[in-house]
Amino acid sequence: MAFGTPNNAAEATVTGGGLQATPQNYVSLATLLDPTKPDVRDLYVKTYGDQGITGFLELTGAKNNAGTSDKVEWYEEGRLHKTVAFTSITDGVVTVSDNDPVLVRANDVLLFDGGVRAIVTDTDTSGTTFTVLPIDGSAVGSFDDATTGKASIIGNMHAQGTDQPSAFYQTGLIKRENPYIIVKEMYEVSGSQATNVGWLNVNGQYMWYLKNEMDARKRFMNEREMMLLYAENGTTDTSSISVGGKAIVPSEGYFDAVAKRGITVAGSAAAFTDFDPILLELDKEGASSEYAMYLNRNQSLKIDDMLAAGVGSGITAGLASQFGAFNNDEAMAVNLGFKSFTRGGYTFHKHDWKLLNDPTLGGIGGPTGAMIPMTQVADANTGVKSPALEMNYKAAGNYSREMEHWVEGGGVLGHVTSGKDTVKFNYRSECNLVTRAANQHVLFQG
Repeated sequence: MAFGTPNNAAEATVTGGGLQATPQNYVSLATLLDPTKPDVRDLYVKTYGDQGITGFLELTGAKNNAGTSDKVEWYEEGRLHKTVAFTSITDGVVTVSDNDPVLVRANDVLLFDGGVRAIVTDTDTSGTTFTVLPIDGSAVGSFDDATTGKASIIGNMHAQGTDQPSAFYQTGLIKRENPYIIVKEMYEVSGSQATNVGWLNVNGQYMWYLKNEMDARKRFMNEREMMLLYAENGTTDTSSISVGGKAIVPSEGYFDAVAKRGITVAGSAAAFTDFDPILLELDKEGASSEYAMYLNRNQSLKIDDMLAAGVGSGITAGLASQFGAFNNDEAMAVNLGFKSFTRGGYTFHKHDWKLLNDPTLGGIGGPTGAMIPMTQVADANTGVKSPALEMNYKAAGNYSREMEHWVEGGGVLGHVTSGKDTVKFNYRSECNLVTRAANQHVLFQG
């Protein structure tokens, strides 16, 4: 039984002096309240407004109905140039961090914290130390450093008549994967209660709805979106938890991915200059020049005030003139609810994020916003370009697990699957989220 806008409303028939509820004359309140429909008076007050929070992922990410495995795998490119983490330097001997094996060769030139340039004169076969000499000719002892830091390999120098290097560097491929999760919901009502339907006159035809069934459907869609955002995996991609003796492999949600591999910002941004440290980090990560910002009410208002103050003081340089993500159509951006500005060559399109204001969902705590690159990311292994965010659903042939909905009952509403005098509405989805190049995403921690 598939519910939706009826193809033939005239099938609402009078039976015994009343109306007969059929799948053909069922309609959701969302359809009834469509502004293109005739004037329809709601029969109840939405005390907390429209509590649906779905749409963020539909707007920002692609949807892929081709999952044929228990997880999605993709590849990301490592850094082209290498850095070496060290714990100390004594008489030119550099001791590397335990988690960063030696990746240097003799004759490599390194740039250290503080600007010192030095050449590698010897490498220890143990893999824990190597020896350097400042290339300005200063004494090696003047280069002692007892603090931890990093050095960049910026090039190499060789004497005349010497052979080629005996080792080479290569850009590593980082394989990432994310398992699917299964999200379920249901609503059950007795046969007697199923007859207590609400009837509304729509353009001369009577349409019916089950209020709680519509709420259950919306709740399920909210839960699915929240899990794609807030899910958190374990220390490994196969770490599992047990519920009722059944193992569940958690999936990595969006916030988890950015918290682990992306840029995090403590506090809020209330002035153009507050974005400068963020821009510096974006520069380091080779980030896109155009971003979508999804923010809670508090952070969004601060940016509104920032933009208003800029205009009031004659500072118009902060207002965006480029709308590449919207085909350079400013009206399109405005119609979608975006406010845009530029800073340091980056363009930011701000949008309110409803779920972060809901005290029963994201408003109870956690991130206060996110910045998402609006350009596609190339897979380091295949070269295929995909969106920064991608929703995936399991599917095979004509069978999709994006949104499974079926009805069970003991004759209620025409469904005979048992002798139980109820009707049960079931919802199920098997999905995951791929966050590509999470290092280029920004998370506001509040």
